[in-house]
Amino acid sequence: MNNAMQFLLTTLIELYSIVVILRLWMQAVRADYYNPLSQFVVKATEPLLGPLRKVIPSKGRIDLACLILAIALGMLKIGALVWLNDIPVNPLVIVVQGLLSTVSAFLTTLFWILIIRALLSWFSQGYNPMEAMLYQLTEPFLAPVRRIIPPLGGLDLSVLIVIIAIQFLRILIGV
Repeated sequence: MNNAMQFLLTTLIELYSIVVILRLWMQAVRADYYNPLSQFVVKATEPLLGPLRKVIPSKGRIDLACLILAIALGMLKIGALVWLNDIPVNPLVIVVQGLLSTVSAFLTTLFWILIIRALLSWFSQGYNPMEAMLYQLTEPFLAPVRRIIPPLGGLDLSVLIVIIAIQFLRILIGV
């Protein structure tokens, strides 16, 4: 029963965390607001972000309310695991692990979006709003790599290099 509860709680918190992270990321890259994916993310996060925004203002391109919500969700996940496993509570550990959990969720999301974008590029047949959104989200990570290592014989290695970097960072933070 305890393992089932852990699975259910962490899965639900992680899924919502990904949506919150996507909102923060979309705002940072100024993704198309009218894209159907953007509309879903906005509608899914607005119930929690609306009240938070009244208290916590944005700072430039960074939506601080969204960032704080993402970190709070990471801390909630760690706190729930601590509570379910009856581990003595150390608030500092919950804060640090929550932050690392949020970073890990972002890296995992970026990893899968890069994989999906690469696969879609093989089968693309014209304009697709989902593909356009994936492009907007990933291009800030791929463009700097392309400037250093341009496509070789029509083969773009930037996705592979960024995926390797993501995996290295995920191993480095250990979450």
